[in-house]
Amino acid sequence: RLTEAGETLARHTETILGSMSVAEEQMAAIARLRTGRVRVCAFPSANATLVPEAMALLAVEHPGIRVELLEDEPPDSLRRVVRGESDVTLAFTYPGLREEVPEELVEIPLLEDQLTVLLPVGHPMTRRRAVQLADLAEERWIAGCLRCRTNFLHECAQLGFTPDIVFTTDDNLAVQALVAQGLGVAMMPGLTLSFLRRDKVRGRPLAPASRRQVSAYVLREHLRIPATARVLEALASVAARRADAR
Repeated sequence: RLTEAGETLARHTETILGSMSVAEEQMAAIARLRTGRVRVCAFPSANATLVPEAMALLAVEHPGIRVELLEDEPPDSLRRVVRGESDVTLAFTYPGLREEVPEELVEIPLLEDQLTVLLPVGHPMTRRRAVQLADLAEERWIAGCLRCRTNFLHECAQLGFTPDIVFTTDDNLAVQALVAQGLGVAMMPGLTLSFLRRDKVRGRPLAPASRRQVSAYVLREHLRIPATARVLEALASVAARRADAR
């Protein structure tokens, strides 16, 4: 039988072994980074827009760097960096819904992504250059990922109404398809406009403007590794270009 001291140690065993495993993964990540292999994890709309543009720039300026693309939503994507499962993560936060970032991570702000309302072609609101959320209080809604849905409900509550959500899906293309069929409207990030079904769907910005912050996150000690720095530079360059175009 375990002694009292053994029982005390046993209670901490899982935590100790977990910490050792994380340390080993983070050290292995450093070895991969020094050979120019970088794992980038991003949410779907960034993986379809910011990341490909940054990787194209990186391929021209630093062809020796090899990038592995992963996909996950925050906050899980932030935990993947801490656990050593990815090297750079792109994640987003909404005003008033920020959560605590693990202290091991450094946040590099990239851009503000303006929220838009997706409407089916022929909807009366498409005649406006911008729409107010309160004017759509009686509409049927298609809602996106959990974090986006939480922010959407929060903004509606501030305006004094509860939206009629008839469909929920994490798939941005599925949201557009549902809107295109006239099954509802949706509040989506501006990044999704890059692959908008323009023959069936129209996007209109919210007024007053509502935005989410898109940032890159990396372990503090990995900032000194050239491969990581080059990837972050490419992402920042693409984000600045998009901000200027907007």
